[in-house]
Amino acid sequence: MIDKLPSLQSIISEYGLSAKKSLGQNFILDKNILEKIARLSFSSIEETSLGSVIEVGPGPGGLTRALLNIGVRDLIVIEKDERCLEALELIRNKYPNNLRIIPGDALKVNFSEIGQHPKRIIANLPYNISTLLLIKWLKNIKDFSSLTLMFQKEVAERITAVPGTSSYGRLSVLSQWLCETKIKMILGPNSFIPAPKVSSALVDFTPRSEPLAPASFEFLERVVATAFNQRRKMLRSSLKPLGNPEELCKIANISSTLRAENVPIISFCAIAKYLEKE
Repeated sequence: MIDKLPSLQSIISEYGLSAKKSLGQNFILDKNILEKIARLSFSSIEETSLGSVIEVGPGPGGLTRALLNIGVRDLIVIEKDERCLEALELIRNKYPNNLRIIPGDALKVNFSEIGQHPKRIIANLPYNISTLLLIKWLKNIKDFSSLTLMFQKEVAERITAVPGTSSYGRLSVLSQWLCETKIKMILGPNSFIPAPKVSSALVDFTPRSEPLAPASFEFLERVVATAFNQRRKMLRSSLKPLGNPEELCKIANISSTLRAENVPIISFCAIAKYLEKE
C-alpha cells in the first residue's frame, strides 16, 4: 500500500529532486495538507471513483499519493521534469491499474484526448505557467467537471475578485464568466519546500452549465485585455483600440466614464458579442 513507499523527503534526497526555480517548482511535503487538498477537490468521496483525475507537475508525487490514498481510480500525471519520472514510477508500481504517467510539457498536451469523463484537474501548479495553463483549460472548460488549482495568493485573489475591487481584472472576468470560483484554502510560505516569498491559495472552479452571457472566448479575451491594459483610465480612453468607446459603452448599457474595474462581466460580454458581429 501507499504507506510502504519511501517518505517524500527520502525520495527527494535519493533522486536529487531539489525544486527548480526555472520550472516554478515548490513542493508540499506535509501529508495532512496534501490529504486536505485531495479531499477538498471532491464534493463526496464517491466521486473519486468516477472518470479521470489529471494532475500537472506532480514533482516527487506528494499530491499523487494523497489522491490515490483517498480512492482515485484513474489518475493521470503530467510531468516535464525528467528527474521526477523515476520517483513517480515507484508509485505507479504500487498502483499499476490506477496511475498513468505522461512525460512532457502540460502546455503542449491536448487534454481533450486524455482521460475519461467526468474529468477533473487537481494540481499544485508550477508558478511560472499557472495562468497560461488556466487560460488553456478555460478555453475548453466543457471538457472538465472541475478544476482545483493552487496559485500564488495574489493570482487566486484576482481570479475570484468582484467588480469594484482592485484585484478585479482579466482573470476575474474570464474565470467567472465560465465558472463559479472559490478559494478553498490558504497556505503560508512555510507549507512549501523551498518556501516562496508569498502565500498560496487553492481555488475551486466549478464550470457553469452555460456562460454568464453569450460571447466568444477570443473576443471577450481581447476586450478585457484591452480594457484592463489601462485600468486606471476611463473606458472612453481605454476602449479606443476596439472602436468608438461611446458606441461600445452604449451597446453594453454602461457609462464611458467608468473604469474597467467597475464593469460587470455581462457588459464586457455585450461588447465582445457586438465586435464579433462587426
